[in-house]
Amino acid sequence: MCQLLAMNCNVPTDICFSFTGFRKRGGETDIHRDGWGIGFFEGKGARLFLDPQPSAHSPVAELVRTYPIRSLNVVAHIRKATRGMVSLENTHPFIRELWGRYWIFAHNGHLPGFLPPLDGSVTPVGDTDSERIFCWMLQSLRQQFGHQAPPPAALFTALRDLTLEFAGLGISNYLLSNGDIMVAHCSTHLSYIIRQAPFREAHLADEAVTVDFSLLTTSNDRVAVIATLPLTDNEAWVGMLPGTLWMFHDGDVVAQADTIASPVASMEEAEGMEAPQPPAPGTSNW
Repeated sequence: MCQLLAMNCNVPTDICFSFTGFRKRGGETDIHRDGWGIGFFEGKGARLFLDPQPSAHSPVAELVRTYPIRSLNVVAHIRKATRGMVSLENTHPFIRELWGRYWIFAHNGHLPGFLPPLDGSVTPVGDTDSERIFCWMLQSLRQQFGHQAPPPAALFTALRDLTLEFAGLGISNYLLSNGDIMVAHCSTHLSYIIRQAPFREAHLADEAVTVDFSLLTTSNDRVAVIATLPLTDNEAWVGMLPGTLWMFHDGDVVAQADTIASPVASMEEAEGMEAPQPPAPGTSNW
């Protein structure tokens, strides 16, 4: 299983603390040794760092760990190859342009039976099923909405409809951002935490590092961090139910929808019990 990491904030924030623990999962505290990458949005631009080497031992990862790039949205990935050779072109996250904005996508899963047709408007460079799905999603959005970007609510609905086409065919955890919103699909494992005032200390699960966020933030800051597995061992992370799609904006949850029936919900409903409800979405201007 690959590892995913994302950050969505209401003020530009660096991801050095979370990335310090996350990179260890690429060959030191976990077995994912087939490359890693991270993308940062900065205004309309984007920085992308990719390396087919294990992140725990990558000089490029060490640069990122010590380089406080401040961003509203960050997407990172540590790869365990299931399809496509270990190479730079197959290293996530992938980046493309749509509606005059960069889009960054990272995927953890395996969908061998899903081969959507491509019309050539967005073309894969590598040979992973993940990149093909990304190209198909952007192609489909362009076909549906033309040359004008839709409002975020309509975009979320369209992404849910697209996700429904493959969510039941295999494992398909993914992260997708256009620099404004962050969309996360949980197929098997994803968790998130929203850090806001009052800020406290956090301790990494993969590294003996502690940070006191109260010394680094203001009372108005809000940061959502999403990861395959919780990155800290002294904070209350929220586990996303399998088969759910989430949208984050300004460091908060603004939309959530089912993509397949979750095993937990299905079992409890079959026993006549009320299925657990996801956390209430944050307020939204949309």
